[in-house]
Amino acid sequence: MQRSTGEVVIRQLGAVEACTVQHRLVTLLQDAVHNGASVGYLTPLDDDDARAYWDSITDEINSQHRILLVAQVNGEIAGAVQLVLETRPNGRHRAEVAKLLVHTDYRRRGIARALMQRVEEEAHAAGRTLLVLDTQTGEPAEALYLQLGYARTGVVPGYARFPDGRLGATTFMYKQLV
Repeated sequence: MQRSTGEVVIRQLGAVEACTVQHRLVTLLQDAVHNGASVGYLTPLDDDDARAYWDSITDEINSQHRILLVAQVNGEIAGAVQLVLETRPNGRHRAEVAKLLVHTDYRRRGIARALMQRVEEEAHAAGRTLLVLDTQTGEPAEALYLQLGYARTGVVPGYARFPDGRLGATTFMYKQLV
């Protein structure tokens, strides 16, 4: 189902608000997995497992070790991304970008790019100068990250399973923030 176009609003969610919209976040994660994204889960991803994932990050959001950003279009959650802040003393200059998700109904509208730009702003505001991430090799997200100035550090063959169970290569990337 194609949704009407609207303004994309990127917002940070606290733990309480993430719980309030958890059903939408569950749908977003399931959509990603069921459409081939290798984000840690295999198909079929049931409601209980998807809810358990979102429950697992609530404490990290509360402790301010994880930032959850969502993209909304006409009030609906169209995408999300997370910034995981390293807390150990030798790594407080870096953060990991995790789980960039855009619902299939909202793809090709610049939402992923907008989420990534905002995650970089949040990283900068948190005093982070280095971002790291990993992505499926050869998939559209890898091309997006390259366009946004991320550099490849390497590719590991057979690193993670696609949702259908096949092993796939993973590309590790980084970006130094100015």
